[in-house]
Amino acid sequence: MTLSLERITDTLPVGFAELEADAKADGHDHLTRLAAEFAQRPDIFHAIFACHLDGRLAGIGAITDEPGLTSQPTWRMRRLYVHRKFRRRNVARAIANALLQEAVWNVSTVTVHAGNGDAARFWEAIGFRPVTGCAWSHETTTSGAAIGV
Repeated sequence: MTLSLERITDTLPVGFAELEADAKADGHDHLTRLAAEFAQRPDIFHAIFACHLDGRLAGIGAITDEPGLTSQPTWRMRRLYVHRKFRRRNVARAIANALLQEAVWNVSTVTVHAGNGDAARFWEAIGFRPVTGCAWSHETTTSGAAIGV
């Protein structure tokens, strides 16, 4: 099993349509939003990483400015999705860690909105803590995140 990361800059990766179809079948439309945002406003993304497992697109994730009100510059993890066939193989962790590496020299806080209990458990496992009363569900400091784990 070989994981490889690809930084996305100009075009979405080969296999994105299949990943988007899997997300839709799994009840998620955020990859459709990612494609639209990337086509219309690619400059909102500080980074997008795709993860390949044995040469096949297994997942993707992005990081942008936190759209909610914050007292300091803050970035948000967005649009993280792993194909159902490739879950539990460290794909999400690899993407999240690559995105956190992008944030570490730029902001001290990174947020995420966990869409369900499984997502919340994942984010907590890599160092995010639950918060209330915010436009996001979890946050971490870049010094406290499980970068490289």
